[in-house]
Amino acid sequence: MSSVGEAPVQPSLRRMRRFGVRPDRDLGQNFLIDSNILGVIDRAAELDADDVVLEIGGGLGVLSEHLAERAAHVHVIEIDERLRDALLDATAPHENITVHWGDAMTLPLQTLRPAPVKVVANLPYGIAAGVLLRTVEELGELTAWVAMAQREVGERLAAEPGTGAYGVPSVLAQLACEVRVLRAVPRTVFHPVPNVDSVLVGMRRRPGEAGQSLSGPRGRALRMLVSGAFAHRRKTLAGSLALSGGAPGASRERVREALASLGHPPDARAERLSPEDFRSLAGILDL
Repeated sequence: MSSVGEAPVQPSLRRMRRFGVRPDRDLGQNFLIDSNILGVIDRAAELDADDVVLEIGGGLGVLSEHLAERAAHVHVIEIDERLRDALLDATAPHENITVHWGDAMTLPLQTLRPAPVKVVANLPYGIAAGVLLRTVEELGELTAWVAMAQREVGERLAAEPGTGAYGVPSVLAQLACEVRVLRAVPRTVFHPVPNVDSVLVGMRRRPGEAGQSLSGPRGRALRMLVSGAFAHRRKTLAGSLALSGGAPGASRERVREALASLGHPPDARAERLSPEDFRSLAGILDL
């Protein structure tokens, strides 16, 4: 423990004191203060010296500077302008870091150059699932993701059919990627200590066309189908699609027949179907 007046050794704590940073809980800011976790993250990401990395939620830059020493280029996205001085303190010494100020849910990610091939991030809690799925859909050159997220988000992304956590994010993520919860992350690695548990999530894009399942016109139709199927969870899948419009041009009876052809009861609910079942269902319905 640092004595009174002595600057903390850990970079995040040092920058918080130097630049008067106060974490904003509304933005899901929980800064990394345990540098040991950085090695866990980069080993999980299997970083290569040629990799171009996208980090979402740069915060105080402790992960940014760590990545810059191990990758060819790092794109850092940060929405909170109040962190500008602290983040630039971390990133300015590294010519291979580009900081982008703005919302990761709306910034034009496809314009990033050089194009990122991996996402490595301590994700803000509020956008974790949404921003991961956005990058899967829009950044086709990405091959792998390693991100810290709220435990419930990680479990939802990796959930199996028939479980309580299984839903739209599970299906969409697993259609394009292999998804795993890699390990639990102690609350003590963050400041402030969050009120929820965190996990390290790993995703790897599937080879070939499967890996681009969420992209293009067919990807849009598939996303609409999945979202519509879960829109009314107390209804049958056919009923939910009819109410939500998730399968344009397909009647309830046609959906019921398609389910039967896949080996499911005609009155099956969405949570019974695997991601591959949804892919097959879209094909049968000519979506």
